[in-house]
Amino acid sequence: MSTLKPATPFTGRESYFPGIGPIAYEGSRSRNPLAFKVYNPEALVAGKTMRDHLRFAVAYWHSFTGSAGNDPFGPTTLDYPWNRATDALSRATRRADAAFEFMSKLGVPFYCFHDVDVCDEGDSLATYEGRLKEMTRVLAERQEATGIQLLWNTANLFSNPRYMHGAATNPDFSVVARAAAQVKACLEANVALGGHNYVFWGGREGYSTLLNSNTRLEQENLAAFLRAARDYGRSIGFTGTFLIEPKPMEPTKHQYDFDAATVIGFLHRQGLAGDFKLNIEANHATLASHSFAHELQTAADASMLGSIDANRGDPQNGWDTDQFPTDIPDLVQAVLVILGNGGFTTGGVNFDAKLRRGSVDLEDLFHAHIGGMDAFARALQVADALRQEGTLEEFRRERYASFDEGQGAAFRRGELSLEALRDIASAGEPRRPGSGRQEYLENLINQALLTTPLA
Repeated sequence: MSTLKPATPFTGRESYFPGIGPIAYEGSRSRNPLAFKVYNPEALVAGKTMRDHLRFAVAYWHSFTGSAGNDPFGPTTLDYPWNRATDALSRATRRADAAFEFMSKLGVPFYCFHDVDVCDEGDSLATYEGRLKEMTRVLAERQEATGIQLLWNTANLFSNPRYMHGAATNPDFSVVARAAAQVKACLEANVALGGHNYVFWGGREGYSTLLNSNTRLEQENLAAFLRAARDYGRSIGFTGTFLIEPKPMEPTKHQYDFDAATVIGFLHRQGLAGDFKLNIEANHATLASHSFAHELQTAADASMLGSIDANRGDPQNGWDTDQFPTDIPDLVQAVLVILGNGGFTTGGVNFDAKLRRGSVDLEDLFHAHIGGMDAFARALQVADALRQEGTLEEFRRERYASFDEGQGAAFRRGELSLEALRDIASAGEPRRPGSGRQEYLENLINQALLTTPLA
């Protein structure tokens, strides 16, 4: 039985996707581009529905606000009709209408947003706070009408020029205070909307040169900022999960949240490890020279895997291209980690991905999300089949079997000194190393992709 309910269709004052109805599951034989071939939200996998396993979310910023075909070398190419209104609140309300029409037709249970995605910031703090409060009311109405929930929101503390030198790590205290006011407003919006998580992404929390940077002070200030946000969030009734999203660079050259291991170390050093988990993005892992699965496993090993941003990078491009995820073998390894960690609790799969510059039809938003959802659904099927078959887990268990009993188990318990280990080693050379059998194990994934039933 699914704990998440299907979205109720929504259309505002006008329909922005009038020729498209609810996206249905039609199975692998379907050639309808506006239908799911694999993702069947009610299908049971490992005791839960696909909807409950994957907890899909749409990124408000990429799909409805800013990522309209722009890139570092040119302006937008996609003309969003909902953004044509001249009045800021009218434009924001129309954008919300378009978002909830799209998301309800797609059938996702969640969405995510930055504050300035849902409303223009305005020319003063008071204007910003008023607009966000009004749009929180509008979003609450749309959530009530559709049943779609807020997976997480966050404050955009990187786009405005005031944050050119950082937000929580800015050398000017007045900027730090302004960033805190923004986070305060976002936490209030989160509680009003019943958000499951709250995310911090330090887009400019870092430095470009040590010649003008006090890195120790900046990181201490970042920790103080996170503590203040945690305390305020809990004081107003936020019961969800605080998440930090690692990224190694871009826009800042050296970011303090470089990768999962760096963030975990920072949280432990600052006494925050019990309050925060990680939101892992695939393209950020690529920029850190890691695989998506590596970052997920690092977070899981520390009991800090909270949620994911689903996308992929381009191996020929050195920046955050945020393409929709379609590499199923790569996703299988990611989902294996997620299932091995017990699945999501408050987190989910947020499509932090955008259309390509040349994809200028609104229908392309559906094609992109359908493809990503089908890819994750197939990865879920294959990962579950591999776990049920058990060969991967059994191979890992046997590979480390020498630590399960005897002297190996004593070593794991911390009972053997270095002198004792030397005496053990004097008995003779270790046996010939066993094969890691990487090729064989990779073949198991390909074999499961080819043989696991689609439905």
